[in-house]
Amino acid sequence: MAKSKKASARRAVKTTKPSSGTRKQRPHTKHMKLIEMLRRPDGATVAQIAKALSWQHHTVRGAMSGALKKKLGLTITSEKPEGGERVYRIG
Repeated sequence: MAKSKKASARRAVKTTKPSSGTRKQRPHTKHMKLIEMLRRPDGATVAQIAKALSWQHHTVRGAMSGALKKKLGLTITSEKPEGGERVYRIG
């Protein structure tokens, strides 16, 4: 037998709490380690971050762009000293 339209319309609607607009970071995660490295006075290179977090280089760049810049709204600056590797910092 087919269900009637009334039976399907009576389903409970699941509600969620409204978002507070701020994201909380859990301590001791790889993203928090990334933020700590970028907050150092001398900053960090992609190679240093990749080695410390066991990530590939494209994963490091993606995390900085997506999780830190877009989702958390952090400002990341980069600087390339002459003859050296590009260094990233949270501005």
